Amino acid sequence: MRTAAVVGTGLIGTSVALALSRRGVHVHLIDAQESAARTAAALGAGTVGAPADPVDMAVLAVPPALIGEVLAKQQANGLARHYTDVASVKAGPERDVRTVADPSCYIGGHPMAGREVSGPLAASATLFEDRSWVLTPTADTTKETLNRALELVALCGAVPVVMDSGAHDRAVALVSHTPHVLSALMAARLQHMPEDSPRLAGQGLRDVIRIAGGDPGLWAGILEANATAIADVLGELAEDITAAVTALRGLAAGGADERARGTAFVTDLLRRGIKGRGRVPGKPGKPPATCTPVQVLIGDQPGELARLLATVAELGVNVEDVSIDHSPGEHGGLVELMVAPGPAVRMIQRLTEYGWSVRRTVTHSSQEPAELRSTSAAKPSWTPVKAKVNDGWETSNRSFRSV
Repeated sequence: MRTAAVVGTGLIGTSVALALSRRGVHVHLIDAQESAARTAAALGAGTVGAPADPVDMAVLAVPPALIGEVLAKQQANGLARHYTDVASVKAGPERDVRTVADPSCYIGGHPMAGREVSGPLAASATLFEDRSWVLTPTADTTKETLNRALELVALCGAVPVVMDSGAHDRAVALVSHTPHVLSALMAARLQHMPEDSPRLAGQGLRDVIRIAGGDPGLWAGILEANATAIADVLGELAEDITAAVTALRGLAAGGADERARGTAFVTDLLRRGIKGRGRVPGKPGKPPATCTPVQVLIGDQPGELARLLATVAELGVNVEDVSIDHSPGEHGGLVELMVAPGPAVRMIQRLTEYGWSVRRTVTHSSQEPAELRSTSAAKPSWTPVKAKVNDGWETSNRSFRSV
């Protein structure tokens, strides 16, 4: 692939353009709002305007309801030899394409990556690295178009997943769309909370409501396009919530039998939650890993988090996940690094030697080294010393993985 076009320069479109440009592809940027295209171009995503000749691949980064219309228009303009989209719903656009455009040179696509903020300024060339990227070919899709789409996915560092459009929509209703609705519902409950309540909010609440910050206009279109599948999942959740309410009422005011049933239900629910959570990879595209949480206290000084992560990188320890809890009124934060049990021992020792205040927390898994299992979880140990950090740090360039 030497040339490409991106129609729609929001978060996803600009991220695609940045990833392709970094791999040497000449990208043309097209947007109804030329200011957005100019912003993307200023970031290094490509050049503004349609190409003189058809490009190898055009990526339609527009709302699901517009895919058919935009594809028909760009095909009439001769924009590209092959086309795909990045909409988060696939069945509806697929039907529209068959009605108004040529489906042979089109393949549906959906990179499973994003952020709770939108616009070209939020874009990143590494947004799709190691993420699943769904492709939904039909009987009309040519082999050449499929291969070109696979090349696009590889250039963006993602992992291709080929699915039927209907199966895709049912899957994302569960793993993406419904969680957004639930996050919005929970966040909406906080609008009128008592004045002192926000001071009690911890990282758990922030995790739940984080994605509620998404663009309402964009998400309204997504929910409309996949309304039936989302309603089905919410209906099942409503039954679970009703059962949970009954169990909790029984625990609060019921007799001995009701309390026993309530306890059994709540315990079973929590256990099923742990099992379900275990099916979600700790990192995109990788199986769940047994990890040890290592907690480090950091100050409010600018660059403190970056220096900590740079120190960990120098140690050669792979971090599976990172979370940060910054409590109101405190002059610092708590960073939790999830790492494999073996490297955790060495990392704790070295971070302590480097002057970081480290808390040892363990899960007492049989897979953990004896050094960690012998650590007391009931009385966590802190090592408060003055931090010794480097003035600067280096970050290595991540290599792209081909498919």
